[in-house]
Amino acid sequence: MPDREPNVALGRLAFSRRFSRPVTHAEAGLPAPRGRSDVGAGGVEGIVDLGRQDMDPSRRGVLGAGLFSVALTIPGWPDVIGRAVAVESGRVTRIGMSDVDMVVAMTERVSELDDQFGGRHARPMAASFMVNTVAAYLRADASAEVRRAMLSAASDLLYLTGYMAVDEGLHGLAQRYYLKALELAGAAEDHLTYCTTLRGMSVQAVDLGHGDRALELADAAAAAAPAAGPRMRAFLAGQQGHAAAQTGDRAAALRYVREAEAAMDRAEARGKAFGSYDPASLNYHVGQVRHELGDVPGAIEAMRQSDRVRHSVYRRARVRHRATLAEWQREAGHLEAACATWHLALDDYPMVQSGRADERVKAMTALVRPYVRNAAARDLYDRARALTRPAPAAAV
Repeated sequence: MPDREPNVALGRLAFSRRFSRPVTHAEAGLPAPRGRSDVGAGGVEGIVDLGRQDMDPSRRGVLGAGLFSVALTIPGWPDVIGRAVAVESGRVTRIGMSDVDMVVAMTERVSELDDQFGGRHARPMAASFMVNTVAAYLRADASAEVRRAMLSAASDLLYLTGYMAVDEGLHGLAQRYYLKALELAGAAEDHLTYCTTLRGMSVQAVDLGHGDRALELADAAAAAAPAAGPRMRAFLAGQQGHAAAQTGDRAAALRYVREAEAAMDRAEARGKAFGSYDPASLNYHVGQVRHELGDVPGAIEAMRQSDRVRHSVYRRARVRHRATLAEWQREAGHLEAACATWHLALDDYPMVQSGRADERVKAMTALVRPYVRNAAARDLYDRARALTRPAPAAAV
């Protein structure tokens, strides 16, 4: 039987020229090539297809418009943009470590935007960058060292995009991003991103109430982290504690909390590490464990401490976690204290585009409605209703 691959390639090229953009085999209805990827099943085309699903057709120009405005803080941006355009157009067929650095810098910048403003706008930007630039880098020639580094950088971007999909409640989409992140992290032999992604999958599971699965994923993350430093150990043990508490295993949950606290003490003694697992994150996990185990006053105190030490840039987390604290205060019978905390959450809420933040505000109105005869509750209820956003359009 004659080899069909040259004809398949010509067919895809024709589609690409017609639409003035790269067209994957799946989009063109053509069979995928054999043996063309070093990142496992699906390869680069799977990443492109996934990213395209996550791109709003009305925002085709988001990469060109958004990328420049977001990346102005990155030194040497005109050079790296020119490099990216050259790779996409085929003028550059070999990449170097500077291209990896550009992907890492862009991922860090998108992550900062997500922390400050939520993922609703940042995720389409990340998906566009992945489809239009990172996929081209993964196809380009490179040395073995650069190839591994680019796979690692792409894996980190996929993990972040999955995390932002979780923030919008798009859980199936998030899992597909996470699985691609694991695939690329494995190809890059990148234990850190592999463990971080598994832990992210555990966070998703525990937030959805799947405690057993969450614990399984958290344990897998810990097992895959050889010689983890103290901050990484705290990062992993805190999540193991939350998942174990949700399964009802009190002894294991408390053991993991003690382990996380001891590891954090060692990590903090070595110096602050802004932007990674920190005392605010640890206290959040302590609060979740205590609440799962029925210690509502202890949970409230841990969450208060988390709020006191949280860095100001983490606005989205501040909205969500203050709302959670208020829910627990109401549960404990402290209505007016809960209303005051909810007001603090609402102070930041208009600046955050986040599905999970929206959920907490909707929960707030439902929880406060029975108490509207109370002046503090009525004031909060009216303010929350005025700030409630319409549901966003359904995403693919």
